[in-house]
Amino acid sequence: MHRIDFRLLGPLDVRVDGEPVRLGGGRQRTVLTMLLIALNRVVSVDALIEAVWGQEPPATARNQIAICVTALRKTFRTSAGVDDLIVTSHPGYILDLGEHRIDIHEVETRVRKARELARAGDTVQACALFTEALSLWRGSALDGAAGGPIDHEASRLAEFRLELREEQAGLQLQLGQHRSLISDLAALVREHPLREQARAHLMLAQYRSGRRAEALEIFREGRQVLVEELGIEPGAELQELHELILRDDPELTLPPEPRVAPELRTVPAQLPSSAAAFTGRSRELALLDRLLDGEGQESPLAVAAVSGIAGVGKSALTVHWAHQVAGRFPDGQLFADLRGYDESDSPQAPTAVLDRFLRALGVPGPQIPGDQHERAALYRSILDGKRILVVLDNARSFAQIRPLLPGGRHCCVLITSRDAIDDLTGDYDVHRIELNVLGQAEATAMLGAVAGPERIATDPEAAARLGTLCDRLPLALRIAGARLAAKPHWSVRHLVRRLEDQRRRLDELSPNEGGVRAGFRLSYRDLPPAAARMYRRLGLLTMPDFAAWVGAAVLDTDPIEAEDLIEELVDAQLLEVASGRPGEPPRYRFQALLRLFAWECAQEEDTPEEREGVLDRALDGWLSLCWVAYQRLYGAEFASLEGIPEPNLPQSLVEELLTDPMEWMEAEHSALVDAVRQAAETGRAAHAWKLALLSNPLQESRNYLEEWEICSERALAAAQRCFDRQGEASMQRLLGGVALHTQRYEIAEGRLRAALRIFDEIGDVAGAALTRRMLTHNARVRGDLDQALRDGEASLLGFREIGDARGESHGLGALAQIELERGNLERSLRLSTEAIALSRATGLVRGLAQSILRLAEALMRHGRLDEAASECDEALRIVREHGDRTGEAHILRLAGEILWRQGNLSEAEVTLQEAFTIADDINDHLLRARAEANLGCLDLLAGRDGAVGRLRRARNTFAEYGARPQGERITLVMASLTAEHPPYGPSPEELRQLLSAH
Repeated sequence: MHRIDFRLLGPLDVRVDGEPVRLGGGRQRTVLTMLLIALNRVVSVDALIEAVWGQEPPATARNQIAICVTALRKTFRTSAGVDDLIVTSHPGYILDLGEHRIDIHEVETRVRKARELARAGDTVQACALFTEALSLWRGSALDGAAGGPIDHEASRLAEFRLELREEQAGLQLQLGQHRSLISDLAALVREHPLREQARAHLMLAQYRSGRRAEALEIFREGRQVLVEELGIEPGAELQELHELILRDDPELTLPPEPRVAPELRTVPAQLPSSAAAFTGRSRELALLDRLLDGEGQESPLAVAAVSGIAGVGKSALTVHWAHQVAGRFPDGQLFADLRGYDESDSPQAPTAVLDRFLRALGVPGPQIPGDQHERAALYRSILDGKRILVVLDNARSFAQIRPLLPGGRHCCVLITSRDAIDDLTGDYDVHRIELNVLGQAEATAMLGAVAGPERIATDPEAAARLGTLCDRLPLALRIAGARLAAKPHWSVRHLVRRLEDQRRRLDELSPNEGGVRAGFRLSYRDLPPAAARMYRRLGLLTMPDFAAWVGAAVLDTDPIEAEDLIEELVDAQLLEVASGRPGEPPRYRFQALLRLFAWECAQEEDTPEEREGVLDRALDGWLSLCWVAYQRLYGAEFASLEGIPEPNLPQSLVEELLTDPMEWMEAEHSALVDAVRQAAETGRAAHAWKLALLSNPLQESRNYLEEWEICSERALAAAQRCFDRQGEASMQRLLGGVALHTQRYEIAEGRLRAALRIFDEIGDVAGAALTRRMLTHNARVRGDLDQALRDGEASLLGFREIGDARGESHGLGALAQIELERGNLERSLRLSTEAIALSRATGLVRGLAQSILRLAEALMRHGRLDEAASECDEALRIVREHGDRTGEAHILRLAGEILWRQGNLSEAEVTLQEAFTIADDINDHLLRARAEANLGCLDLLAGRDGAVGRLRRARNTFAEYGARPQGERITLVMASLTAEHPPYGPSPEELRQLLSAH
């Protein structure tokens, strides 16, 4: 795999395997910079727009951002073969760095190691690492980039660089390098006259170099600047150094010795050993390092609270970090397992822990008070002024840990708990770390640390799958690695096969009644009955995420009560909040192993009837809401669709959820795909095919082609197993739609004719009319306009027979398109006008935009270009309001053609290129070919070379995807239009010869 290096410590620079990558213009560079400074976090489209344009973005801003992202993806695909670097994640995008590198991380890694070495007394190596870190700067960070968060990050990095220069200078002074430091420090002080640390280093370097008067002058200048600009005197450290220089104190001739803390009668060292297979967690370790940033200042007690599910590695992280920094706490380290979640023992009482701590600190047993408050007071008194690290592992509540918190600011406290202990906030400056599962690379590294790196490296694909099956949960990974270590004759793939069986997975990862299942059981045991019931019943669903209303459905309860119960599960670390869009209701999800445990609990505690009822109610919920959403989008187009339940939710909640039906479907997209699968696999064929049918508007308009086909095939198979003829016909029609959308016209014809036969057999007039409408389109793109006209007129009659005005509107629009292509412009104008009127009357939004588009094309063919452009503007406004990118590309293509017919070549080129980019992004080959044909015509008009080649490419694309007649007609007609005047290129006959040439 190619490695990408991102460099932000200077102007933005991207390299693949050391070779520079050429990026697009300023917008692309700004978008990429925003994604890089928010690594692994979602950056909203709104934030990207603000960064690029500020407070006055253009109307096309969202589309231009999408174009920038598409271009960046193409750049990385072409240069590095990477397809998944920039991932769409509502409400925007996320850059997943993976195995690639960014210079900021390289600096942070070196600095963290340098600080460890400095604490251990290895000043030479520490200084060398600081030099390496600083060498990665190539100028001002993010030079040339600007905008909101970018400016903030540039300022942060500039401050970080200054801090590193000062730290490095301090180490160089300890090494006696004072003479060589003076020029650099003098420049630093000139650039940043208010930085007292840099000024102190310069004074000391000058004094040790025999330049005492200059050192005193540097102090005088600094004092003058501080007084004049800030109205303050220099800080205590600078003033103390000044006094020492005035009296030539011998302390200044050598690096000062570290101050030794007063000795305790006993120095406790209670930390347990660090985990041998500890891996990764660089971000969390860096956050813990910040606990000590205020060392030596008047800062409050440093407290870190690490929370997360059972087995995620809270104790391993805190103990590992505690060992790293133990040297910073010469008065000792205290450790207590508070047993907040223990299967056999009750949580440790604070009184008992205080007794152990006091004895460890050297207090004789008879002198330890019996009262808890007196013990806590004595404990705080002994720790006052001492530097002691206190680790409180597995805490249950604030009441349990409060007596164990020191009062002095020199100590540091680490707390681990499955729950976020909110009571700490306010009284203490708490650094909260919510520990999640490991990344993929970290998970593989942990498996290698336990089972042996060579063993894991032999099959990287299986190792990655093993990490996924373990949820990348450290406890599960260690158990899996230990199983491989104990079974040298097993391959990694063999263990993967054992874990693939969901009913065995927890058994494999829970040896001797311990392991993963035991940890989950402790959290489940403490749930109130209603929350426990919610947990195990949600575990019966397999959706990747879900909204709170689903909880109301599975328990058949009030939505507010359901949300409260779900939040209890989140607090207990049994569910997690999925990243959602701002302003939208939150969504929730299981980790896979926790879902399996919930499913096990449901099998043990609920009856089969209760479990079946849960699934029925959940699927009814999705089906009823989809039906309401579909009606609001398309009206009663499926008038014969029966058996749809009414939403079992308050009407106010239904209105809130479906304020924007398409956006609700988008939010539920993954859940709907899985609902179809689960319904099909559990014999609920009607649920499966109706959900597939009603979610089709989202899949088509948002270009979810793979999901569209998978859902339809699953539902078709379920309908055939249950002999559900209407379901079978409906899914054949839906699969015909997928084939049409992906330009597989012969397959579409077969699917649609099969559907039509069944609809005619069962007397479903509405289903037959819809199918004939799709056959109309199929015949048209294949160039058989006579067959298209026959199917279109039959479809229109069907819609009129059942009184479906919206279907009739679609039918009129289809006939208008056919007549347009047959050259019957007057009839096309009349049919388009009728279709628009019906669409407006029935509120058919997408059909309205399509009909307006056809009217605009007919007007253009009539030569009424201004009217056509106006209609395009109206259609474009409609599709952009509803996020219909396919419709947007079609309209932009026609708008571009109108512009070049009007002679506005520059604006036409921008518009057509945008249409081409969107068509490429959504993988619509025929639409891309039409845009290419338009661009070829524009090249002809501009007298550019390569115009005919572009037209030939468009014609060949039509042929490749089964629409040769349409391609021949479009390219030749359009080329002939531009060739009517000699300056614009060859004659129509010459074009025919050129286009047919090999």
